[in-house]
Amino acid sequence: MIREKQMSIKSLMTTELVTIDANDYLSSVREIFELVTFHHILVLEDEMLVGIISDRDYFKAVGPRLGTPIETERDKMPLQKRAHQIMNRRLVTVKNNATVLDVVSCFHKYKISCVPVIDELNKPIGIISWRDVMSALCSQMIKKQLHQEQS
Repeated sequence: MIREKQMSIKSLMTTELVTIDANDYLSSVREIFELVTFHHILVLEDEMLVGIISDRDYFKAVGPRLGTPIETERDKMPLQKRAHQIMNRRLVTVKNNATVLDVVSCFHKYKISCVPVIDELNKPIGIISWRDVMSALCSQMIKKQLHQEQS
């Protein structure tokens, strides 16, 4: 299991980031969420991380009728909002040398489900979610079980 309290997040984090500009429209956010399976988009301004938008933030901003048969023109109006209008600006981040324990502590303390990873210049280089941690934990448990069965 993730025995070592000092286990690095480098091998667990997602490094292929999907980002948007703070001035992009929510229609762009919609397109991204329709194409991907993850739940958070990093928001940048001049390559610097300034916010994060979750799928919950997006759905709260656009309302329940968008994309349904009862959608009206008025329901489409929120798609003209900009990302900076709905993003969460209170960022919780970790540096690339953070440990799994650091990240799990952030999940618990701030009641969040992902943490952007930044470099020394505060530029985003990755993101780690609770799913990434759980996947690693499950993989280690399966390996341990297989090893015990073979012994």
